[in-house]
Amino acid sequence: MTSLVASIVTVGGNTLLSRILGFIRDLVVARVFGADADTDAFFVAFKIPNFMRRLFAEGAFSMAFVPVLNEYHRQHGLSGVKGFVDDMAGTLGAALLLVTALGIIGAPLLILIFAPGFTDDVSQRELATAMLRLTFPYLLFISLTALAGGILNTYERFGIPALTPVLLNLSLIGCALWLAPLMHKPIMALAWGVLIAGIAQLAFQLPFLMQIGLLPRPRFNLDDPGVKRVIGLMGPAVFGVSVAQISLLLDTLLASFLTTGSISWLYYSDRLMEFPLGILAAALGTVILPRLSQRHATNDPAAFSMTLDWALRWGLLLGIPSAVGLLALAGPLMATLFHSSSFDATDVKMASASLMAYALGLTGFMSIKILAPGYYARQDMQTPVRIAVIALLVGMACKLILMIPLGHAGLALGTSIAAVLNAGLLLHALLKARILRPRPGWIALLIRILTAGLMMGMLVFIGTGRTAEWITMTQVERLWQLVTWIALGGSVYLGGLFVLGLRPRHLMAH
Repeated sequence: MTSLVASIVTVGGNTLLSRILGFIRDLVVARVFGADADTDAFFVAFKIPNFMRRLFAEGAFSMAFVPVLNEYHRQHGLSGVKGFVDDMAGTLGAALLLVTALGIIGAPLLILIFAPGFTDDVSQRELATAMLRLTFPYLLFISLTALAGGILNTYERFGIPALTPVLLNLSLIGCALWLAPLMHKPIMALAWGVLIAGIAQLAFQLPFLMQIGLLPRPRFNLDDPGVKRVIGLMGPAVFGVSVAQISLLLDTLLASFLTTGSISWLYYSDRLMEFPLGILAAALGTVILPRLSQRHATNDPAAFSMTLDWALRWGLLLGIPSAVGLLALAGPLMATLFHSSSFDATDVKMASASLMAYALGLTGFMSIKILAPGYYARQDMQTPVRIAVIALLVGMACKLILMIPLGHAGLALGTSIAAVLNAGLLLHALLKARILRPRPGWIALLIRILTAGLMMGMLVFIGTGRTAEWITMTQVERLWQLVTWIALGGSVYLGGLFVLGLRPRHLMAH
């Protein structure tokens, strides 16, 4: 498992850089634009293509494409892979051009569908429509970027795809600081930033494809067997891998009916929740999918199970303290990162409430990213679909019930419930089919992790005090206090694990 660890460190390190820049981006956007009707309009205009990107490009497409590409890589050599990649790029590109054109033309309808609460505010609806026409082509460029990233990941060039999102953050930061003051409607600068980033991300990966001899020469060919298989696998994979994204989009749709600012509060809390999810779970999921595909292709079920078991252990070891930390530090995090004259104490309080609700589902979100590859590497798309539909329906019912007393926080809580249910059902099906055969030591590991996490959470929650006290601090004081408490909490967690008897050997594959 040494190469897996090295790959995860590479992906996680590059993703960490991207997430740090993402926080700087969100801090800049919050301080420059605040949380009002204009920012709500941008987040909707950005969320629609970004949702489709997660759903189709990095979600269903990647899960369908990587296992098929892996088979071509092992069975047909470089020339076979090159033909498949050319056909896939041409066919995908043609479909994306059509979808992009329809999206731009149908932007007003999409805004009504995804944010029906904007109906009564004509200026907000028109602003969101104008921005969507700029942001929608992002789907075209980022989907082709996902194709390039899938190729590089299959050849274990994990670092470049993980580094690519940095360009989106840099583009949005630059446009917020330097382009916005030059525009009649400053918020439009962010929409231009999304479009620029899509082009830059695709261009960044092309030289690395050239290095491995797989720079595509796009060729439309629906008759290619590999293309047919990817298309056939993609349909059901849409639900199986992306139920969390559908839930988050439903949050935006329902939040458009709530108090102004609700969409922005959910966005900022989701961004903080995505920090550990993107660094830890995405790194694990990205790295194990090609490895699981190889294990399946070589008919080695024992190694397949061992890889999943190993990833789950690390997922819980890192995910549970992350969830506890976000729960205990919700207020201090929001106050430190986003509080300003544009993002006031009320915004901090409201965004903290939805962050706490999302934190309750973090281990569920992380587990989905680890467990789903266990199905897609085996090209089993049917089981996750059934599970995803159940979780989505339950989550939707919970949102509709909880949003009445809890507002936007109820929407976040419903999303968390759906994620935990989805992960639990995925795990149950893998265990029942004996695809995952847990190694000994799981009960002891869970007791140690939960006990150490509880010790950490109690210390941080009691020690940090009330959020109102953080609001009165200076920015330097808030930052110093936050870093100190994160360091103390992390030390207590690691020390607790050591005292409780956890050793590196308990996390290694045998």
